[in-house]
Amino acid sequence: MLFASDLIDYEMLVPLAIFGMFAAIAWWVLEHVAVGKSRAVERLDELKTPRKRHPTESALKRSDPVTKMLERATPALAKPLQPKNELELGKLKSKLSYAGFRGEASGSIFLGLKFAGLVAGLIIGGGSLVALKGMNQKSMMWSIGIAGLFFYLPDLVVWYMGKNRKQSIFLALPDALDLMVVCVEAGLGLDQAMRKVAEEMKTAYRILTDEFAICNFQLQMGRPRTEVLHELGARTGVPDLRALAAVLIQADKFGSSVAQALRTQSDSLRTRRRQLAEEKAAKTAVKLIFPLVIFIFPGIFVVLVGPAAITMVREMFPKMTG
Repeated sequence: MLFASDLIDYEMLVPLAIFGMFAAIAWWVLEHVAVGKSRAVERLDELKTPRKRHPTESALKRSDPVTKMLERATPALAKPLQPKNELELGKLKSKLSYAGFRGEASGSIFLGLKFAGLVAGLIIGGGSLVALKGMNQKSMMWSIGIAGLFFYLPDLVVWYMGKNRKQSIFLALPDALDLMVVCVEAGLGLDQAMRKVAEEMKTAYRILTDEFAICNFQLQMGRPRTEVLHELGARTGVPDLRALAAVLIQADKFGSSVAQALRTQSDSLRTRRRQLAEEKAAKTAVKLIFPLVIFIFPGIFVVLVGPAAITMVREMFPKMTG
């Protein structure tokens, strides 16, 4: 009798240990997040020492405790996953840049989150499956699969964000180029036209205007226009924007008309966007086959054939058997 009670207590010990571990981790995270000053104290400090702030600085200030915690914790976690050479480091920076993460600590935070996801997947998947199904080969395989899913989850998130960012830039580019053509033909230079586009289209196309604002800031700092345009096409990862940068560099180098180059590029982008829309419309009929066959046709079959089948069962089968 004592042996059975001891066995029951031992089986209950594993879920309790897992719950205690996650409670301790949550308590530690909340305690470190709450270390920062409250918003009221920050506002009082701002009133004591008034100074001009960037519009996004107050928003970034609220996330300072979380950002600082990630910056402190992720370098140690990211150390096993650090790139081995400059090529891998460049690929990592490009992938994060396409998604909009261009800070100095973005690479270490990303790799640290991947390593933390691997550990969390092993703990969550392994602990839960071992507690439910015991220690066997099947539970270990499932634990490894869950750990791999958590490990590659940051890659999927970054890829999805980069894809949406590229799509928004591609859709906004023709309208921005039309406005740049109007500005250039009105007598403005290319730098002033980019600044005007960044000011006027900020509400409609925020991502593209942010890229133009970065270009304007770099030009104001004295960087050559060729380098700025080349970096604009490289850091976004959009082929059309890279082609636009190449066209503008060529027009600036050979002294050709910038307005004509912008108009030609805008027309080609609109043609390509229309072709992509027509391609998606042509694929719609093929894509509709699968939901029609799986979901619609069985319901139609039941509605049309169901009454006849019931009548056959009630009328014909008794006569055939009799």
